[in-house]
Amino acid sequence: MKEIPVYLVSAFSERPFSGNPAAVCLLDAWLADDVLLKMAQEHNQSETAFVVREGESFSLRWFTTRNEVNLCGHATLASAHVIFHHLDFPHAVIHFATASGRLTVSREGDWLTLDFPAGATQETTPPAALLAGLGVERYVSARRGRAWLIELASREEVAAVRPTIETMMPGEHKVTITAPGDGEYDFVSRFFSPGEAVWEDPVTGSAHTMLIPFWSAKLGKSKMLARQISARGGDIRCELKGDRVLMAGQAVTWLQGKILLRFN
Repeated sequence: MKEIPVYLVSAFSERPFSGNPAAVCLLDAWLADDVLLKMAQEHNQSETAFVVREGESFSLRWFTTRNEVNLCGHATLASAHVIFHHLDFPHAVIHFATASGRLTVSREGDWLTLDFPAGATQETTPPAALLAGLGVERYVSARRGRAWLIELASREEVAAVRPTIETMMPGEHKVTITAPGDGEYDFVSRFFSPGEAVWEDPVTGSAHTMLIPFWSAKLGKSKMLARQISARGGDIRCELKGDRVLMAGQAVTWLQGKILLRFN
């Protein structure tokens, strides 16, 4: 029997029952891929992060309940929170080796900052099925990168969207909808992912890799405060820095324990 430390962390929030929850497992060495997937399915979170320490740096992988993914912002933030707060990591910066290259997370007080590659988007016309699934008849602009980015006119329009998401094509139509903020925030957003375990993601770091360059160009500023207005909700401090985006948030541990993994 193998004992594996596990944590459930709410990312992009300073309190439980908000932000985006992720499970974080600390491994001595990599287990077989099918075992990692079964563990993620057992946790039944939108993402489970698996971390292996390699000296003063770490390897990091992310699994949904269906498959491994190549980037996940909130589970990276959750992993950094666990390393800083539960492993007493002495340095101010963590380096992760991932499928998306080297990612870093820095700490300043209670805020953790993700340093990710900026996500490029191209203006294009969205499919009618996507708009119909969202229930959106009018939009300001539409772009596509790692997911669709649909700009609406106001926060109220974003909040009012009630998609019939089961009609949207799984995988093909991952979409973030966004609009200008209301004074306190520079912009707001929501993120939908047809075919995944959680169809509306509470707070999505990977979507903000596209949103930050988009709104930086539109607003003419490099530093912004964003709010993802899902039911749980979360705040992200955003900055565009060359071809990188900085996303800062807080995190809180909700649960910690041990997995008792038996191989027979």
